[in-house]
Amino acid sequence: MTDTSDGTRKKTATGGPSPLALMRSAREQLTELTGLHPESMPRLEQTDEGWVLDVEVVELARVPETMSLMALYEVTLDPDGQLTGYRRIRRYERGRSDRG
Repeated sequence: MTDTSDGTRKKTATGGPSPLALMRSAREQLTELTGLHPESMPRLEQTDEGWVLDVEVVELARVPETMSLMALYEVTLDPDGQLTGYRRIRRYERGRSDRG
């Protein structure tokens, strides 16, 4: 589904929500449930049950910003874009890179 200018939603040619609509829906629902505001969504993957997204959020803002505590959440959506679950899969300081 995608939002149109009159506020209604439409589905893509395949009958499901567009990737952009899924990402917006996941962001809004996760924010409402947790109070955390997504900064990025580095993963969007379709599964047999719906969709899986990884969502990066700031869990604890610090000064300087590079010391802020970040978290990566895995969010699952049904085929229509309704949140069915979420879990934190990683926590780290913003300035730290992945070890390789």
